[in-house]
Amino acid sequence: MPDPGEGLDRTLTVAEDATGERLDRFLAARLSDVSRSSIQRLVREGRVLLDGRACRASTRVHAGQSVTFPADAGLRPVTLEPEALPIDAVFEDDDVLVLHKPPGLVIHPGAGRRTGTLVHRLLHRWPEWRAPGSPERPGIVHRLDRETSGLMVVARSARAYQSLRAQLASREMERAYVALVWGATARNAGRIDAPIGRDPRFRRRMAVVPRGGRPAQTEWQVLARFDWLTLLRVRLRTGRTHQVRVHLASVGHPVFGDSVYGGTEFVTRLAPQDRPRAHQWLEAVGRVALHAYRLAFRHPGDEERLVFEAPVPPDIEAVLLALAERGELG
Repeated sequence: MPDPGEGLDRTLTVAEDATGERLDRFLAARLSDVSRSSIQRLVREGRVLLDGRACRASTRVHAGQSVTFPADAGLRPVTLEPEALPIDAVFEDDDVLVLHKPPGLVIHPGAGRRTGTLVHRLLHRWPEWRAPGSPERPGIVHRLDRETSGLMVVARSARAYQSLRAQLASREMERAYVALVWGATARNAGRIDAPIGRDPRFRRRMAVVPRGGRPAQTEWQVLARFDWLTLLRVRLRTGRTHQVRVHLASVGHPVFGDSVYGGTEFVTRLAPQDRPRAHQWLEAVGRVALHAYRLAFRHPGDEERLVFEAPVPPDIEAVLLALAERGELG
């Protein structure tokens, strides 16, 4: 077996949103031109180290850990090239960029997506940018899922990166969503406090888990009730992967259009005469009906509290108008 220290001179740092991933999948998503089987072979040979120690390919990684691999083994980190694609900027200065993310836009490269991400657009917007944070996710302090629309903030400077991450950790940063969900809630408001981790049966998705999950809290409030749908205002107290979607599905109210967490299967519970309309609206939205409408934080420079709001996008609004016009209001 090769000396475990031989040729190990490239390192990736595990970001918070990668917590719980298998080591081999973590690397495969961030390295180009390499198969997962090749990565597994290197792990078996002791040439991939997690925090300086050899381990198994199935070992779960956690935020802040370092993954080191041999530079001479054909493993090359994904190269980020600037791409001249639009960014819908809401506010911008030398420290931060607040933007409105459209549905379908991926935040950073990962498994199955090497180009066309927000990160590629940022690199084109700021050619001389000394990006803070990890090399593969420069400036990214929080994320929105691919299908989720709405407001997010990117750090342009090192002080902004540190400040915004601290505000996230202390729950000082405010992030609120509107979510169209299935079913009628029994109460007008509530709080979900349940740990989230990898689904033990379907490892590519998250779930509320009895053991090994990370603490997660979500607050919700009813904005409008319809016949078989409810519009919620949702506020995050923590920021776990897919948190809103997982938590709402766990209490029987999956987000409309969410094919991963039951938001399309729910239509089978409707009365037969209602199903055609539900299918029509699902097709019209074509995504998770989740929108980050409010974002507030302290500016990293002058400490002024900044508040931003973005209206519900046309695809979700069209369904709400159709529900109201048909007298579906409950």
